[in-house]
Amino acid sequence: MPQVPQTFDALAVRAWCGLALDALGRAREEIDAINVYPVADGDTGTNLYLTLESAATAVEAVFAGHEAGGGGDPGRPTLADAVRAMAHGALIGARGNSGTILAQLLRGMAQVLAGDDAPAHADGTGLGLALRHAADSARQAVAHPVEGTVLTVASAAADAAGAADGDCGAVARAAYEGACTALAETPDRLDVLRQAGVVDAGGRGLVTVLAALVESLTGETPRGPAARGPGPHPRAEAAHTVAAPCADDDAPSRPGGPAFEVIYLLEAEDAAVARLRERLDALGDSLVVVGGDGLWNVHVHVDDAGAAVEAGVEAGRPYRIRITHFGAGDAHAPGAERTPAERVQRAVVAVVPGEGLAGLYTEAGATAVLARPGEPPASGELVQAVRRAHAREVVLLPNDAELRHTAAAAAEQVRAEGVRVALIPTRSAVQGIAALAVHEPERRFDEDVVAMTSAAGATRYAEVTVAERQSWTMAGICQAGDVLGLVDGDVAVIGQDLTETALAVLDRMLAAGGELVTLVVGDGAPESVAERLQVRVREAYLAVDTVVHHGGRQGSVLLIGVE
Repeated sequence: MPQVPQTFDALAVRAWCGLALDALGRAREEIDAINVYPVADGDTGTNLYLTLESAATAVEAVFAGHEAGGGGDPGRPTLADAVRAMAHGALIGARGNSGTILAQLLRGMAQVLAGDDAPAHADGTGLGLALRHAADSARQAVAHPVEGTVLTVASAAADAAGAADGDCGAVARAAYEGACTALAETPDRLDVLRQAGVVDAGGRGLVTVLAALVESLTGETPRGPAARGPGPHPRAEAAHTVAAPCADDDAPSRPGGPAFEVIYLLEAEDAAVARLRERLDALGDSLVVVGGDGLWNVHVHVDDAGAAVEAGVEAGRPYRIRITHFGAGDAHAPGAERTPAERVQRAVVAVVPGEGLAGLYTEAGATAVLARPGEPPASGELVQAVRRAHAREVVLLPNDAELRHTAAAAAEQVRAEGVRVALIPTRSAVQGIAALAVHEPERRFDEDVVAMTSAAGATRYAEVTVAERQSWTMAGICQAGDVLGLVDGDVAVIGQDLTETALAVLDRMLAAGGELVTLVVGDGAPESVAERLQVRVREAYLAVDTVVHHGGRQGSVLLIGVE
């Protein structure tokens, strides 16, 4: 049995994140099923999992940096390093109302445990103070706190922790038990929970995270709480037929509520965020703004999504903007039944770098996962995409060499759920296009996978992008602003003009032969670049065809594929 830490240090943070992520992975579907507040959209467990996954990834990155000699004490970051990474990872990866609140809870803990006078490790008193500040800061982040929610559970956990004596394990256990008691009482505090016969989903998720904290500090796994409450509907599935009230418990419940969920990260000053809160509060409900030190995560439900984004633009620089439509007939609509559809036999799930390609892949019948620049999907997102495809057999196209391990982890998880998954190691979206072009759902799964793998492997890929900083490359030293032409992942051409660099890359690729050139043009490319490349192919390379697609806002200015 691994040694159990007697105090809360960096190793305990690492263990807590790993255990909590595993526990949320196991409880995700149960938590999703009881999600009725503030919107009955059945995704609280998933949002908590994705938020915690981002936090755990950030903590692992800190440990990896120290193990590589990047810290003062190789192999061991400080408690402050670990909790700051955990809080930052949760902040930038927060999903939905529940994930945003969890991010603020972790940030509140970090503010105590990573302060200027913070010790190298926390004792029971320090952990109790951290849990207290976490609960208080989360409540302050919500525009209209409602009792009977995760905020109530967090406050009860902090109260119990503050009254406990002993080491960190004793404090964590007291917090967990206090949270369990409060969770069981949530249906008595919120009518929508009592009517559905369930406890609060966000509170249930927090109890899961606190159970992992107990396990990380004591080595013991607490018994999990019940998801159902004492209400008249004994089946958790009833949760999806209940209309959700507004975030303000003094406001009358509205059938349906706002039409959109808007989430974005925001770089802004404190004063601007204070004004933003007022404006967003007037636009909608379920407003949660968390963060600080110039970086914030904004979550709100509104009817005018554009106005919510415009308010962010006025306050600072919003990015990683996600807008979800609570459309009629989907899980967000009150009264929408979730009747399981018959699984299709086979589906393709692909990661794509831009909106244009997402549309192209979708038209070809694939389930597309959009990867915006600087925002690669987590394994949990790929798992969700495979589940949305609702197929017995799935072909997974990561379309990025750096996503191979993420995609492999997702594939392993859904295989455990009984789905047959084949991962084709595509390293570019143009290889994915080639694979999708030969996809035939009617033939045997193995034969289809072999054909798609062969088509992808026979496609050389290149990209044209602009250097952000000076660096060494295979083609020499590049400066910020230089145009780079990468062939099969390595820099092959450094130029000043984008079109000329693209022509040089194309010539280099076609020197080895080819039958079809695929061009994916991003928003940042000159209007004439596709035409110039097509002319070069027609004039210099007989019997070679060219296909042009518009990729939209993708990471590279231009993608080139040669089959």
